[in-house]
Order: sequence, then structure tokens, then C-alpha cells
Amino acid sequence: MKVKAQAIQERNPAAKVPKTGADLFVEALQASGVDTIFGYPGGAVLPIYDALYRAEPQFEHILTRHEQGAIHAAEGYARVSGKPGVVIATSGPGATNLITGIADAMMDSLPLVIFTGQVGRSVIGTDAFQESDVMGITTPITKHNYQVQRQEDMPRIIKEAFYIATTGRPGPVVIDIPKDISGEAYQTAATSHAIHLPGYQPTTKPNTNQIKKLIHAIAEAKRPVLLTGAGVLHAKAAQEVEKFAKRFKLPVTSTLLGLGAFPSSDPQFLGMAGMHGTYAANRALYECDLLINVGARFDDRLTGNLAHFAPGATIAHIDVDPAEIGKIIPTSIPVVSDAKAAIEALLAEESNAEASEDWCNHLQQYKADFPLWYNNPVQDLTPQWVMQAVHKATDGKAIITTDVGQHQMWAAQYYGFDQPNRWVTSGGLGTMGFGFPAAIGAQLASPDSTVISIVGDGGFQMTMQELSVLQERRLPVKVLIVNNQSLGMVRQWQEFFYQERYSESLLHVQPDFIKLADSYSIKGVRLDTQEQLVQQLPSLLQSDEPVVIDCRVLRQENVFPMIAPGKGLHEMIGVSR
Repeated sequence: MKVKAQAIQERNPAAKVPKTGADLFVEALQASGVDTIFGYPGGAVLPIYDALYRAEPQFEHILTRHEQGAIHAAEGYARVSGKPGVVIATSGPGATNLITGIADAMMDSLPLVIFTGQVGRSVIGTDAFQESDVMGITTPITKHNYQVQRQEDMPRIIKEAFYIATTGRPGPVVIDIPKDISGEAYQTAATSHAIHLPGYQPTTKPNTNQIKKLIHAIAEAKRPVLLTGAGVLHAKAAQEVEKFAKRFKLPVTSTLLGLGAFPSSDPQFLGMAGMHGTYAANRALYECDLLINVGARFDDRLTGNLAHFAPGATIAHIDVDPAEIGKIIPTSIPVVSDAKAAIEALLAEESNAEASEDWCNHLQQYKADFPLWYNNPVQDLTPQWVMQAVHKATDGKAIITTDVGQHQMWAAQYYGFDQPNRWVTSGGLGTMGFGFPAAIGAQLASPDSTVISIVGDGGFQMTMQELSVLQERRLPVKVLIVNNQSLGMVRQWQEFFYQERYSESLLHVQPDFIKLADSYSIKGVRLDTQEQLVQQLPSLLQSDEPVVIDCRVLRQENVFPMIAPGKGLHEMIGVSR
């Protein structure tokens, strides 16, 4: 998988280069266990790139074709590997091109360490060439940020950054490095530094009294339900959550980002909850008398109208971030803890409590009476059918990455995830252009996995230049374009809420995606019918080469069920034909 691009010039191993601050930077990365870097060079980071050049083959550097591609690839890498994604960009526009990805990682709790170049210290604040206020810009969208002011501080700062990014609630940390810091001669010997952050002490173990309260609440509940969020996956707690659900016979639902935390094929799983969740899952949240939230933050796409969210329920919320508990939904049983530690503590308690058989049967009847549905014509490709065909061709074991929109919801509804860390999508920020570069990072994190980037024709055009990375490295990522020649979710909202005034949502002019793939020496295939897809999809997905698949689906297809803005979980539309 680690295919090196040919160097343009011959290396001169005999050349002696004085050590600089950039060498201190490289040593700090090595000490932090970094082996993969995503980035794009520029003037303010040339000393760093020179040091990386001299350090090869210590690092695998992935040269994306845009900084946005670099940071989304790092997000995909972090999501699948569990390790922090590392990004380097130059000052000014290089740094500002990372902003969307930094905000995305902050919303979805992904551990990133981002290094931005900066102009020299002597000209900071003078509007020097390619200067931007990285500290000011990123303060609201990072877990923490630094600007290195002394060369000798760099090893400590880098060590702290990796610790902050990966502990407690994960998140992005930015380190801004002035060019003179990295370019000047090595002034001091590298020393080891102990982590000493008295203002940052995340709570990872649960309070025993709160655990006992929750056990008592489970015993008293008549209609309990378990909600799993991304915090389960970040804590590597999927096995523990499954044991917990089985022991107490709890009906289980999931947020969009929590998919895979509990097997979707298990009978206890009701499906994804929220705006485009299943009828059974949303009714469970609406009717329950005890809601156990593990690692989800009660965002608006999950809750709908707050007045109608779990109106008769006792709320128990397990989250490693205390700021999330009680922020949206009043919480009766707060448990500040890493999800794995909390569930292990619950499993250690003695209890014979189980959800009532009547409640479980009631919810199973909802599943039977109101399953996900769509109209399936004889030959035309419907996007829901495509998702099921992809699941069948991969036995549900592929890593799926997506952009945001209709195709994202169809993948969430119809692919089905039985394993953790196989679902990579943009949740809180809803970032178009995320899915394809995220697939590059996911493939590097899991070289032996089948990685499929399911993207819309709109979102793919935002980062499709990263086909260069597939070409250069021959990464076997499969790009499946759900091509409805529109900005599908925008078009759907315009249909329902703007009297079908399709303002700038229909993409009348599209590139020929097959010719585009060919221009990168990548195989491209267009599929227009079910027969074509059935015949060709399995072999395309099994290929050990990159492939671009242009699936021409029905333009007017909509995502159902749906909760309209301002409505409650019990006010879904499109729940039946």
C-alpha cells in the first residue's frame, strides 16, 4: 500500500545540512509515533518539508491536491485507525483551506494534530505575504491551539497536542509554527517532557453512585431504550455495549455517527433515529420511560422538536464531555465517563432487571408494520436498491465513506453496519466534499479492507482532484457516484418546503465522470440499469485497483421517512407507501 512516488531529482546522501528547528519537529513526530502525514507544501513550511525529505523513509507523506483533501483524508484515517490524523499546511491560504475540516473534526470529535506554517515572528501582525491569524481563526473550532514562540518549546507543545487530541473527548489541535522557528539552526538539544496540564484533567471513570442510580432506574423502568452514539466507537466500547444490551434485553437505536456501535442485523436493533431514522426507532424514543444515552450529544437532527423528545422519560446520559450533559436535554442521571469504563461498571453491578417483553414486542411490531420502503421499478436504478446491492456485493463488510445529503441517508438506512469503524461520514458540520478524501485516509488506515466512497455528483466535484492520489498510489478505493444530476437534499427540501422552486439545485452541466477517471488512468464505468449493476458491481468492488462507478439514479427520488423542521419524533412523514 505504501507506494512511493518517484523523486524528481537525485538525492545526495553525502550532502551535509545543518540541523534546524524543523529537525526538532521531525524528532517530536517520531517520538509521538507518527508514521503517516497528509499535507501540502508552501513557503512557510519549506524548512519542515526539507527535514521530512531528509528523514525519509520515517514517514509516509500523502500529497493531496488541496488542503481540504488533506484534512478530510486525515479525518478518515483517524476515524478508522483510532490514531490521530496529522496534517501540514503552509501559512495564509494553506491554513485557511483547512478551516472546514478543522470545524468538521471538532463537531464529530475526531483526533487531529494540525501543523500550520506561519510567517516569521518579526513580521507577525504586519499583514505580511501569506499571513493569516491562525490562532484567532481556529480558537472557536479547536480543542486547543498553540503558536510556537521558542524553538525549545516545540517538543513539549507537540507532545501535549497529541495528548489533548486523543484523551477525553477527542478533537483537533492546531500548532502554528513561524518559519524562523523551523528554519533557524538547532539551538538546544531535544529533551523529554512530562505532560503537565493542571487545567486539563478529563474524567474517564464513572461516579459509583451514578452507576447505582442508573442500575436502579433500569430495574424500575417499564419502557427502557438504549441510544448509542459515536462516543461508543471512540471509546472502543462496542463489545461492552452489546453485552450490556443483551444482559438487560434493551431495545437499541443509534445516531447517524453511532452506526456500527451495535450490530444492525441484531433483532434488538431498531435502526437509526432522528430526522431520517426508522419509525420504530423514533417511536421508541418518543414512548420510552427511560432513555440511556451512551456517547451521543442530543443534536437537533436527532431530537427534532425538543418539546416532543422523550417527553415521559427519565434521561440518563453517559458522556466523557461534561459540557454535553444537560446542554440540550435535562438529564436526571448524569454519568461523566468514558463510555467503555461506564458500561463496564454497569455490567459489574448485580441486577436481574430486563426490559419487559410487552415493550420489546410492541417495538418489534413497529418494525414489522413500518419498515423502510421505496418503489423499485423494473430496470431503473433507485438509490436505495443500489445501497442494498453494494451491501450484498460486500457482505456488509466494506468501509463506507460518504459526503452529505440524500446518498448519505440512503447509505445509513440501507447498507447496514454490524461492525464498528466501518462507517465514515460527516455528521455535525454536514460537509460536502468530505467523503472521497476521507476514503483515501480510511484505505491507508486499513489497507486490506474494501473501501467504498459513496458520493453525490455535487459533493464529488468539490474534491475530485484527489483522484491524483489514487492514480499516484494505486489505492484501491472504489468511488460510487450516486448521480441524480442534482443537489439532491437541497432539491428535496425545495420540493417539500419551497413549492418546487428548484433554485440552483439542478446540475444541468456535468463532467463525463468516465472520461475524468480515464484522464487519471483510473478505470471508470457507467451503470444505468439494474441488470448492468448486478452483472458488473461485484467484480468492480473486488478489483485491487481504484475504480470510479457512475450510477445514474432517478432524479426525483426522496429520502423517507422524514421529520419536517419544527416537528417531533412522532410526526414523521413518508413512513409507508
